[in-house]
Amino acid sequence: MDYASFEAFKQYTGRYVKLTDEELERIRAVCSYKKLRKQQYLLQEGDTWKLHAFIIKGCLRTYSIDEKGEEHIVGFGIDNWWVGDRESLKSGKPSNFNIDAVSNSEVILITSLDFNKLCEEIPAFNEMINTILDRSFIASQRRILSFISHSAEEKYLTFLKMYPGFIGCIPQNMIASFLGISRETLSRIRTSTAMK
Repeated sequence: MDYASFEAFKQYTGRYVKLTDEELERIRAVCSYKKLRKQQYLLQEGDTWKLHAFIIKGCLRTYSIDEKGEEHIVGFGIDNWWVGDRESLKSGKPSNFNIDAVSNSEVILITSLDFNKLCEEIPAFNEMINTILDRSFIASQRRILSFISHSAEEKYLTFLKMYPGFIGCIPQNMIASFLGISRETLSRIRTSTAMK
């Protein structure tokens, strides 16, 4: 992978830890680069996820489709976010999710084997990953709490506060699916909050 494509990831790691040039080169050497067109899959349900994916640019979503054909979005990822199916990665079992591009996107991919070696060989990298996993777990807990205890309007306002970068790049119907509300309800809430 070339240095230009790796630059965004290098800047990202610098926000968490200080890596030497040698460590950054070791990481760059195992990264591959992939462009995704809008609606192109990174993962399809039934396939086994074996990668770690870092979004350089764009927006991706993780979702499942029920027996009625309804989409249920469990997560989004934008610039400088990680995306993937951790359960499939750890268990080696087929994924229950799809991951596709909401908009034209660019990602860095690292195989699970190489990723684990990086964590073993570069303590600072391992420290960064543990920090990110902690934050992700906390965010998941907050989302569950919001889902079971907040009104539709409170869910939307929390979403705006927690994920301000999502609003410009994610269609309203996808936001409604993520929040577990209908498009009509979201439209009503947006109109109501705009008037306040």
